[in-house]
Amino acid sequence: MIPSPPLFLLLLGLMGAHATPPVSVDLRTAAAMAAGLCNTRPTDLVFIVDSSRSVRPSEFEQVKVFLAKVIEGLDVGPDATRVGVVNYASRVKNELSLKTHKTKAGLVKAVTKIEPLSTGTMTGLAIQFALNVAFSEAEGARVKSPDISKVAIIVTDGRPQDNVKDVAARARDAGIELYAIGVGRVDLNTLKQIASEQLDDHVDYVESYSVIEKLTKKFQEAFCACSNAATDVVFLIDGSKSVRPENFELVKKWINQIVDKLDVSETKAHVGLVQYSSSVKQEFPLGRYNNKKDLKDAVKKMAYMERGTMTGQALRYLTDSSFAPAGGARPGVAKVGIVFTDGRSQDYIGDAAKKAKEQGFRMYAVGVGNAVEDELREIASQPTGEHYFYTADFKAMTAIAKKLQINICQEEDPCECDSVVKFQKKVEEALQALTKKLEGVSKRIAALENKIV
Repeated sequence: MIPSPPLFLLLLGLMGAHATPPVSVDLRTAAAMAAGLCNTRPTDLVFIVDSSRSVRPSEFEQVKVFLAKVIEGLDVGPDATRVGVVNYASRVKNELSLKTHKTKAGLVKAVTKIEPLSTGTMTGLAIQFALNVAFSEAEGARVKSPDISKVAIIVTDGRPQDNVKDVAARARDAGIELYAIGVGRVDLNTLKQIASEQLDDHVDYVESYSVIEKLTKKFQEAFCACSNAATDVVFLIDGSKSVRPENFELVKKWINQIVDKLDVSETKAHVGLVQYSSSVKQEFPLGRYNNKKDLKDAVKKMAYMERGTMTGQALRYLTDSSFAPAGGARPGVAKVGIVFTDGRSQDYIGDAAKKAKEQGFRMYAVGVGNAVEDELREIASQPTGEHYFYTADFKAMTAIAKKLQINICQEEDPCECDSVVKFQKKVEEALQALTKKLEGVSKRIAALENKIV
């Protein structure tokens, strides 16, 4: 049964009919969220919002709309995502603690009542407050666990009057993932001092508060995880001498950037790592690590082999060993192979690449520098354009990690399945009907005004 359009969508439609510029509604994303097909992983999320005197009251209202829209895309609940809001200027005010509201409706209503403080800009003080108070168990934060994310989103439009670098580092060291959103004349260096790595993912800039809502989709997707994705993922990493040690460190960071996007647990995503050069070395098999911290620590410890490039041999190892039950692979679970290389293979890859795809493995091929694009395409699954990536520079690998969509639902893509498409159509029809009604009301009001005149 397809649910009726939720009230928030109708409200967004109503806002869009009168706002200048119109409020854009990503119906496909909203429909997927509303249909419950895209759940958010358990997160303690705290917004840290600048309401200094440089933020006009009308602009602060736009910030609150942004907060409300992000909240609408979350799976809010005591065992899912908890949300808090810290308001700051020269002082800090804990507007909503993580334990205050257990429903979206309650959160959104409370957000609308927040008032600006309209004094200075003590961003460092606000981050320290979040670290000491907002993320404390007394205020509703959960005990630190690899299965629960700790995230702070800082929105600011000015240069802080205190130090942010040291306190932000302490917050990150405490396991809090920091996003920094800058508006207008914000100091970009400050945003970089605040944000977590990778900076491209954690720093955003908008020219004015009127367009801050365009970041809504990014944060909805950042917290979105396929709720029923059991996936076996194996990285096949080129450790040949042409990679060079400093670039090999970038490759390890890139792996962990992708790991961060996975729902790693005993029942969901399992990750294995294989390095190859002139020979093949299994760094760790599928299922050895069932939480992100242990998994990422193991990736960081991978030692660089520094020899040849036997990609064909590595692909055969992937099909015969990594994805075999003896190698930790689970029967009936989707299999994803991610092959990274920086050069031409010194052996034949065709048969092994073909076998991997024939066995139903979803294969991604990622090339850097002197990688041969014809080889990448031969490794990649169909459609090839979605499964092979190339960049000339190791430092540009972050962009590739963003594009990789690893999570696999057991049924259909949550944004493409028939029920969501039908639901989207219903939402569109409802918004069109609402728009027509508003036009009718506007005409009647105009007629009444003419009579009064």
